[in-house]
Amino acid sequence: MIIQTRNLRKTYRVGVERIHALGGVDLDIQRNDFVAIMGSSGSGKSTLMNILGCLDQPSEGSYVLNGRDTSRMGSGELAGVRNQQIGFVFQSFELLPRMTALRNVELPLIYAKGGWASRRKKATAALHRVGLADRMTHRPNQLSGGQKQRVAIARAILNNPAIVLADEPTGNLDSATSRDIMALFEQLHREGQTIIVVTHENDIAAYCHRIIRLSDGKVASDIRTKEGGAAPQAA
Repeated sequence: MIIQTRNLRKTYRVGVERIHALGGVDLDIQRNDFVAIMGSSGSGKSTLMNILGCLDQPSEGSYVLNGRDTSRMGSGELAGVRNQQIGFVFQSFELLPRMTALRNVELPLIYAKGGWASRRKKATAALHRVGLADRMTHRPNQLSGGQKQRVAIARAILNNPAIVLADEPTGNLDSATSRDIMALFEQLHREGQTIIVVTHENDIAAYCHRIIRLSDGKVASDIRTKEGGAAPQAA
């Protein structure tokens, strides 16, 4: 089991009002699963993504990632988990404009042991994996949208994370480029990577092997669409 959540709840205070963003989410995600998380605005999918990415913590319940209970961790431990266990891919790419593709990919290793040569070797290998061996010295403004997202994916897989968490990864891309990016995720999944895609687009979710839909902060449905990975829970 790579992810296990039990009775995951998140409540926000807005003035005197209490907003229940998650109302008791139980999830089991196995290693090498390929999952889409869907839901309308206000369904809780962004809150769940933030908790799974260790960007936020639940108000109640537990979240175990790769055998570690993150819901009991302090900010320093959570930062370490984000760096070592989670690869993030965002809609807006989040690349530094003055750095080359290679330097952008190297960023998660800036404070890691091993030195410059080891960092450069790993970043180069990651860019090869996403098909950008010929774009390493290009800066973001010299790359297409699809190429920028491939750089972001290379950065996400650099540390061989337990999970890759992709938040609307095709939101800024045209249809043809979106298909290319999802094909790359499929390739990474075949290589053994656990991937979670947060999306509101049915055609993007269709690439995944399991679709979890949230409604009003709870799991409304959990359906396996393709073979492979864990059997879904009863909704």
